Order: sequence, then structure tokens, then C-alpha cells
Amino acid sequence: MYTPVRLSRLYEQIVEQIERRIQHGELRPGDQLPSERELAEQFGVSRTAVREAIKALREKGLVEVYPGRGTFVADNIPQVIRQTLGMLLGRERARRISDLMEVRELLEPSIAALAAQRATEEHLEAMRRAVEIMDASLDDPERFVEADLDFHLALAEGTGNPLIPLLLDPIIDLLREHRIQVFRVGGAARGQFYHKWILEAVMRRDPEGARAAMIAHLQQIREDSVRIEEETR
Repeated sequence: MYTPVRLSRLYEQIVEQIERRIQHGELRPGDQLPSERELAEQFGVSRTAVREAIKALREKGLVEVYPGRGTFVADNIPQVIRQTLGMLLGRERARRISDLMEVRELLEPSIAALAAQRATEEHLEAMRRAVEIMDASLDDPERFVEADLDFHLALAEGTGNPLIPLLLDPIIDLLREHRIQVFRVGGAARGQFYHKWILEAVMRRDPEGARAAMIAHLQQIREDSVRIEEETR
């Protein structure tokens, strides 16, 4: 399962091997790692090196350690990405929002186009359900924003590429407070027009139509952001 390591800083090589297995999907969230003794035997190192490796993996948020139960692959990798992005963007708020919106503008039009080609009926149903919840939540900002998040994540999952929702989830979640502000300046009703336009294009299997609809939706959010900035001056 693992190959012996013999160079200096052994624990780093242990971390690299376990991290690689997590990245490749060979170890999945919730999977239990072998015991400290078993890992030491498999890697051909001391238990001290294994303990250092587990500590490093835990600090990265890749594993969780439960005394008396063992070590398990963490299921909160999007949260780790979110925390990392939060630290990187920990400067003044307007700049942070602008940076996150720019990333959305780079990613989401292509996501919509891919989803129009690849989304399954299950993904389409998730999008339809999210739109219905948003329609019923035009007086409930928190419920609307949660359904909005679900809609964009269903699109990302509809690409069939498991890395895309992993990247998009923390980005749009960091904009949660901003999205509630957009809702309160009337952005909900405008956003619904674009959500339905995107959904119709995806259901028609029209990649360029979906791309155009998403570009227009993100432009609407930009315009609402400008209104928020003007109202809060």
C-alpha cells in the first residue's frame, strides 16, 4: 500500500504519500487510516515519524484524529480551502469582494457552458428545485441565498468534473454576506430572471446560450454591488 522511505525528514515523505492518495481518491472522506504501529511498519519508519506526519496532515485539515477511535480522512476539504482563501483575502472588504467576483467571472460562464453539455437529469432537477425555492423565498434573504448557492453548485456538479464544485463552493460561500446585501437592494428578483435564463439554456443543451446567460447574471451582480457601495458611503 505504501513504499518505505529512507531519507531525512521522513515525516514529510509520509505526508506526501498519504496526501497523494487523498488527491487521487484512493482515500475518501471518512476512511480510517491504519494504526500508528501499522503505518510505521508499512513505511519502514519509527512511530515518531508517523506521529509527526499525522500532526502535519491534521494541521492541513486533511485528517481528523479521535482519541481511542483512530485517524480518519477529513470530509471538510472545502472548508479548508475556504479558510485559506479567507486568510489570503483578509484585507479591506471591497477589494476582497472584487477579487472573488473576478474569479467567478472567469469560472462560471465556462461552468454553465459545460453543464449544458454534461448535466444529468439529477443535476437539472437540483437546479429546478433551487429555482423553485428562490421563487418562494423572495421575502426571506437567508433561505433565498442558500438556494442560490445550491443552484450554482448544482451547475458546477453538472460539469461532471469533481474538482470544479470543490473550487467554486468556498468562493461563492465567502460572498454569502454580500449576496444577502444584493438581495436587499432588489437583486433577488433580477437574479431570478437570470437563473431561469441559465436553467433554460442548460435544459436546451445550449452551451453558448448558458455562457451568455451567466455572463449577464454576473454583470447584474456587479451592477448591484455598485449600488450597495453607493448606498453605504
